[in-house]
Amino acid sequence: MEREIRQITDSRVLAAMAHPLRRRLMDVLKVDGPSTVSMLAERTDQAVANVSHHLRVLANSDLVREAPELARDRRERWWKLASPGLRWTSADFVGDPASEAVLQAALSLNLDSQDRIVREWYAASDEERAAWDQAPFSADRWLRLTPAELHQLEREVVALMNRWSERELPDDGERREPVFFFAHAVPAQP
Repeated sequence: MEREIRQITDSRVLAAMAHPLRRRLMDVLKVDGPSTVSMLAERTDQAVANVSHHLRVLANSDLVREAPELARDRRERWWKLASPGLRWTSADFVGDPASEAVLQAALSLNLDSQDRIVREWYAASDEERAAWDQAPFSADRWLRLTPAELHQLEREVVALMNRWSERELPDDGERREPVFFFAHAVPAQP
């Protein structure tokens, strides 16, 4: 069963996401779970006021929500993601120049964010990487596919990612760190 994924069709919501800090705040909430503004500020090395501002932008687009059930008192405010996942299709933003510009910014932000995460890993010290031995990997292939076959490949890759991300974590005493996995498959020429 696929988790509830929110389909983004409003360019204003896409624009709210198309900001590096807001994207990072959403990533931290996805990995660490509900957090307070000060926890998010510490995790992202940002000022509390700056994080508060960006959380309000995300909340106005229903991308994050307050989690009052976690507060210990009236002053404490916790935040959580409104949806476990987001998806958008380029076709929903075609035809309106402003929406197309927002789409291009969001696509660029995604690539920049994915690239940054991988580059930071490879720039880490040998000591930091030693514990992972040969576990991180990179794989690529040139395939010959129809659009329908590429869509089938996407479904299979997403199903595999869902199987690993939704699994019950074993109670085996092993420490499990967040691992970022991403895949792109686009028509291209060598």
